[in-house]
Amino acid sequence: MAETTAVPPGDAELVRRIRAGDERALEIVFRAHYAPMASFVQRYVRSADLAEELVQDVFLKLWSRREQLAEIETFRTYLFRAARNTALNHLRRVKLERRWQEEQSLSEEPSSSFAADEEASEGEVAAAVQAAIQRLPPRCREIFLMSRDGGLTYAEIARALEISVKTVETQMGRALKSLRTSLQPFRE
Repeated sequence: MAETTAVPPGDAELVRRIRAGDERALEIVFRAHYAPMASFVQRYVRSADLAEELVQDVFLKLWSRREQLAEIETFRTYLFRAARNTALNHLRRVKLERRWQEEQSLSEEPSSSFAADEEASEGEVAAAVQAAIQRLPPRCREIFLMSRDGGLTYAEIARALEISVKTVETQMGRALKSLRTSLQPFRE
């Protein structure tokens, strides 16, 4: 029996088909959402080429992890959240790399053994920070990254996530407390 093309399949059906490995279903989702997602991500990264690359990464991850794909009420919400998270993660990496490069260029050339020790120490701290951020609850982590890496104000975050500013403040307080606790050994 041939599949009718008059009525596009719903999101639940597309999820089922993608989970089953149906490339045509992925193509339907891709064609429907790629351009608006790229435009959305471009607002974060300020580069059309980079935005397209990041959106392609979202679809690649969607396909490569299709077996674990959970029930999705609307693909648009799911994909735009994934795109935003991918963009924010990219911005965080760029910011950390830039900070590291600035620190490297500002530091004088100490003895090579001291430089190696310092580099290892910085790497350990960076890894500990990343691990501590990843251990935050998902919503808390999202708000923290939007604030710190995305540079958004609490009011902007509240509008973007459709929550109250007080909720943003509470989540940021929890994130900072958790990070202070997790990173205590490096503060001594």
